Amino acid sequence: MLPLFIVIPIIASLAIAATGKTFKRLSETLSLASALSLCLLSLQALKTVITRDVIIYNVGGWAQPLGITMFCDGLSVFFLVLVNCLALLLLMYSVSYMESSRYKARYYFFFLMLVAGLNGVILSGDLFNAFVFMELSLIASYVLASFGLDSENFEASFKYAVMGSVSSILILFAIALIYSKTSSLSYAAIAESQLRYGAPGFFTLLIVLITVGFGVKVTLVPFHAWVPDAYSSAPSPVSALYSGAVSKVLGIYMVLRLFFNVIGTTPAILNLTASLGVLSIIVGVTLALYQWDFKRLLSYHSISQIGYIMLGIGLGTPLGLLGALFHLLNHTVFKSLLFLNAGSVERATGKRNLHDLGGLAKKLPVTGSTSMVASLSISGVPPFNGFWSKFLIILACINAHSYWFALFAALGSILTLASFLKIQRYVFHGYLRDAFAGIKESPLFMTIPMIILALLCIFMGILLLPGLDSNFLGLALNVLQHGREHFSLIAGLPK
Repeated sequence: MLPLFIVIPIIASLAIAATGKTFKRLSETLSLASALSLCLLSLQALKTVITRDVIIYNVGGWAQPLGITMFCDGLSVFFLVLVNCLALLLLMYSVSYMESSRYKARYYFFFLMLVAGLNGVILSGDLFNAFVFMELSLIASYVLASFGLDSENFEASFKYAVMGSVSSILILFAIALIYSKTSSLSYAAIAESQLRYGAPGFFTLLIVLITVGFGVKVTLVPFHAWVPDAYSSAPSPVSALYSGAVSKVLGIYMVLRLFFNVIGTTPAILNLTASLGVLSIIVGVTLALYQWDFKRLLSYHSISQIGYIMLGIGLGTPLGLLGALFHLLNHTVFKSLLFLNAGSVERATGKRNLHDLGGLAKKLPVTGSTSMVASLSISGVPPFNGFWSKFLIILACINAHSYWFALFAALGSILTLASFLKIQRYVFHGYLRDAFAGIKESPLFMTIPMIILALLCIFMGILLLPGLDSNFLGLALNVLQHGREHFSLIAGLPK
């Protein structure tokens, strides 16, 4: 099934490009059909990995090093489910959100190309193909960031392209160094070389290149300058995809795969990762407090929440990694919901500045209530999903005797609550302006994804229950805990 994760969205996008202008509803139909297929395939892959541990596919029947190998393990399937289920909800939302756009066919074309690239990065068994699919994703991302076709959109896209190109050059240089040492770009071969011969002499340079290169894609401070412009200028479903999936796959997934399963890590690297995570938490939430543009405020909170994930990864303990994986999943849910809320508000009012809004809960009840759920979740208020993952990360900090990290993580959550109370006060409560007296709630295709994501915010804590955690979060955690031995462990399994 693995090639289908790439073939389906590419074929659908090409069909949309060829016929989208002639058949007006075909682009939406093909997009939803392909996204539903990918979502069901990802759940089938999850079921298969639970029983078999790994799925391996050699393209054309040629195994490495002569051929291209795709594989799906517990970590891969975790991200596959996240990306493809989110894409289905966002494309459903897009049906009504993009209704009046003259460029719907182009929108769905690049959206599906972006999804294909993300799936390719997740399933690649070597660095070269992961890099190729990464660039495919980035090109589609640059175009979608400029989709509004005004000066703000083009400026944001240009910043994104410049920062993305610089980070890609650094990553490509790191790949060249790895190849010079191992004569291979296969994850399994690199891991075996590291186990057999130890770290190369340029290990420090390699780590710096990877940290900076992927730090830009992760949106860590101080590599975050492009984020507020790109996230706020893109269409709201694309902003949700950026925050919920693109930064996760192109940044966090690759960092986890390289640091834990391929080239290895050291206590110094983990401490640097945790420190950058804490810096991102505090800087991101502080900058968000001063924002009055709805989507820019959410953009800075994306930086802050990514900081929690990197803090959990940097602790390197099983509890810290579990908290990081769970917060990654939770962040995808509540931050995507918040961007969809912002899109609903902007569609109804034409406004994004908080000073120009107010009292919208009366006219947009679904948007207002789901926004309240997401706001409480991202702030870490129990019993919503964000509380449980933040609690695990703070508890992991305490267990690791990193008390300052725990303190800053708790402080970041308090400041997050203050920031989202501002949104509730200025957007959904207070006095309803006369200009908004005639607005109505968003169409059904927009409200259904918001309701589904809000329900997930409420009930996702059950994933920590015994039995459920081993079937989803536990699969990804086990891969990380195996370290560089992971590829040796799966080498003898049935293909």
